[in-house]
Amino acid sequence: MAEHPPVVVHPPSPSGGRRVTIRSAIAGLAYGLPDLLEFLRRAGLDPDAVALDDQALFDWRGGGPDVWM
Repeated sequence: MAEHPPVVVHPPSPSGGRRVTIRSAIAGLAYGLPDLLEFLRRAGLDPDAVALDDQALFDWRGGGPDVWM
């Protein structure tokens, strides 16, 4: 069975924001990249060292890093 990326950014919700899960745990609701980077930091990842287009790290669902609504 193939491994899934540890960070999943779910599709934008109708009320705004995107749910973020890290290692299958809900990290929170991100309304933009600053929120996502803070969730990564809290999970022990260095936000300055990640590439948002790294498909081994991120599973962007419903749009990439430029889609928040």
